[in-house]
Amino acid sequence: MTASSQTLTRINSLAWLYQAGYQSHTVDATIEKLVSMEHASLQREAENLEERLRTFEKLYGLSSIEFDRRFHAGEMGDEADMFEWSAFYQMWSSVQERLQTLVTEP
Repeated sequence: MTASSQTLTRINSLAWLYQAGYQSHTVDATIEKLVSMEHASLQREAENLEERLRTFEKLYGLSSIEFDRRFHAGEMGDEADMFEWSAFYQMWSSVQERLQTLVTEP
């Protein structure tokens, strides 16, 4: 069993216990701290990616959202910069989704 699957198994076990009425201030505080730390890490990653995106936006005079639309419509060509910009934008979008997941109440 990999570390990731062990972690998921443990999280599911805790979820099952909580659904059955179990309560623990220690678990609550630990999970809150983990979520907070992960949020801060993702926020730093997003800021680094935004800096890279701004470089392309200034260079080409387009927002990354508009670039992405035009790139996927085949309007931006196939230069290395375009693929790099697209990769950074996709990475940023993925980070945004993870951030949203962390702050969204179930």
